[in-house]
Amino acid sequence: MAAEVLIKVEGLSKKFCKDLKTSLWYGVKDLVSQVSGNKEIETLRPKEFWALKDINFELRRGECLGLIGHNGAGKSTLLKILNGLINPDQGKVTMRGRVGALIELGAGFNPILTGRENIYNNGAVLGFTRKEIDAKVEEIIDFSEVREFIDMPVQNYSSGMKVRLGFAVAAQMEPDVLIIDEVLAVGDIGFRFKCLNAIGKLMKTTAIIFVSHSMPNIYRICNEVMLLNRGENVFHSSKIGKGIEAYYASFNNQKENIAGTGEAVLKSFEFSIDNSKASLGEALFCPHGSDLQIELKLSLNLDIKDASIQIVFWNQEMIPVADVLSDDLQGYIIKNNMIGEHTVKLMISDIGFNAGKHAMSVMINAPDFSRSYCRFDNAGFLNMASNFASGAHLLIPAKWES
Repeated sequence: MAAEVLIKVEGLSKKFCKDLKTSLWYGVKDLVSQVSGNKEIETLRPKEFWALKDINFELRRGECLGLIGHNGAGKSTLLKILNGLINPDQGKVTMRGRVGALIELGAGFNPILTGRENIYNNGAVLGFTRKEIDAKVEEIIDFSEVREFIDMPVQNYSSGMKVRLGFAVAAQMEPDVLIIDEVLAVGDIGFRFKCLNAIGKLMKTTAIIFVSHSMPNIYRICNEVMLLNRGENVFHSSKIGKGIEAYYASFNNQKENIAGTGEAVLKSFEFSIDNSKASLGEALFCPHGSDLQIELKLSLNLDIKDASIQIVFWNQEMIPVADVLSDDLQGYIIKNNMIGEHTVKLMISDIGFNAGKHAMSVMINAPDFSRSYCRFDNAGFLNMASNFASGAHLLIPAKWES
């Protein structure tokens, strides 16, 4: 038997106006039209745009929808409609059960009340009696880790403390629907892990909408993903890896970036896989397990005795996933000659990165890393292909027996 549908969104659309004066004028006209019984205007007027356009989905108890997209894609607008903060221009939202939401820093808190008083206020809004809140308040305070400051006005809390208390209230009250925006990014790493674990436990009985720019977090806790772009649903599936790939593909981060003292210069960067070749700033398609050959040419100032070279691979969140070093796990040392020109060749066997685009940076440093002579980011790119979708950085084949 299918789980109960707790959120149903049908044909949801919301438009905004880019100009305040025009927006106020449209608001007056719309109000007059509503009073007179005229049909609502469904097309865009000058300076208007769709923040959301024809969004449809259902979410059942035990499901977690990861909502992703670039800034301005419509994620926060959708959450505000779901939480009843703003009304849609078209469409319908049906919500069942108690709704807990953490969509803006400090939202739902009265700043002049203490943390303890705000716990009771938020619990009452969720429909809990004072007796029920009394039974939960100590758990909420313990989870939030702000017991020392719980009787202090919330206006004196740091942003991290507000997030801690807000999430503790939303999660420990065990709502039927939990809506969480990117506010978890404010907390420290220890509390974020604590929140993610709490979300995992709540999923058994709760429908969760989770908004984040952290794709590892999306992959970790969500069992379906929706990608918004300019207010439209461009991808919605239980194939989390495919959704994340589509999210990354919407960004263009291929611009070269050069830093360092300038005592070294990368002249050329060529790389190849089988019979396919690419040069500086270009990309190659790379099947999982391929061998990569690299040849780079550089020049060093003549007053430099020697230099250390390494190549760093970065994933699409600009997290370093591999550092290519010499056999002794040090930077490859070049002994400078009288000319200062050098050609370096290397081969990296059995590339095992997860699917997605990976950037290569060339680092040329002093052997003791006291000086950075040249750092050339986005020297080249590998478009990794894999039949297995994963949130891990590396896919490692192994021989299994049973």
